[in-house]
Amino acid sequence: MGRGGAGVALVRANARYWTTVAPRVRTELGRWQRRALEMPAGAERELALEKLRDEHFNAEVAATLATLAPRLCRSDAVAAIVALEVLYDYLDGLSEEPPEDPLRDGANIFKVLLAAVSEDERIEPDPQDGGYTAELAGAIRSALWRLPNWSALAEVAERTVRVCAEAQVRIHAMPQLGVAQAREWASARTPGTGLGWRELLAGAASSVLAVHALIAAAADPRTTRAEAEGIAAAYLSMGAAITVLDSLVDHEADLAAGKAGFVTLYEDPASLAGTLAQVVRQGAQQAAALPNGAHHVMTLTGAVAYWTTDPGANGALAAPVARRVRRELWPLIVPTLAVLRAWRAAKRARALARGS
Repeated sequence: MGRGGAGVALVRANARYWTTVAPRVRTELGRWQRRALEMPAGAERELALEKLRDEHFNAEVAATLATLAPRLCRSDAVAAIVALEVLYDYLDGLSEEPPEDPLRDGANIFKVLLAAVSEDERIEPDPQDGGYTAELAGAIRSALWRLPNWSALAEVAERTVRVCAEAQVRIHAMPQLGVAQAREWASARTPGTGLGWRELLAGAASSVLAVHALIAAAADPRTTRAEAEGIAAAYLSMGAAITVLDSLVDHEADLAAGKAGFVTLYEDPASLAGTLAQVVRQGAQQAAALPNGAHHVMTLTGAVAYWTTDPGANGALAAPVARRVRRELWPLIVPTLAVLRAWRAAKRARALARGS
């Protein structure tokens, strides 16, 4: 992917985002903030509000993919993406609580996520959350079926959501059931992906991002089933890189807190840089081959730049990996690195000013 194509994609995406996407994202996040405030008082309400307060950035970033949607369908694409991310983040938080039966209870938690993208699954209101998740799922479904090509892509999206939910359940079950059950589940799904079992598990757990990309693609009536399959495959690789980098930058903080992050699944940390570089290379190649490939490559580039400029990327384990994966995207990543370093510096300056 040449620098020119990626640069044009970045400029176009920014112009569309700030004029037509960001305002709708703020409206949708405000809507779900108000709805969360209506939930019955309790742990579920506190979790929903905490996720909206602390992780709204996830929805804002995911919605950048809506810049690929034709303008007439962009509003529905944003509504679906934001509600899906809000629902996913909330369910992810619920699944972190130790359940009695990790696999059964975890599957029950994520059932509403599948119902949101499926026309056939019944959306069951949960009295504990006052119907919050059911309302999110209903809003997602309504927005999806207003997209002109969702019917052609729905099966790929449903499969992707199912795998995403299963991976989340398997990961959250590891403290109680061990790693073997997750390894067996992931190993059965690696053939043809170019990924090892750890990377497949990581990519599957993050494949809500693939669904966001499929939503944007469904706004274009020209998108084919084969192209949807390509999007799911590319974002599986991209999600693997994102999940592992996320865990990597948190590694030292996790150790200090006595937590076992995802990177502890790697028995040989020295091999991590090479493994992750290969995953980033594969993701970039797959992304470049997609329609709107320059935009998808920039999505990967932005994610790698974001995580490798995190202060945690300077840790003993993370630093060599960060340097290695950045080289896979050089020189495309240079402008994004500069922007994110400046943004992080400004955040630090604001924090210091508030503390003084």
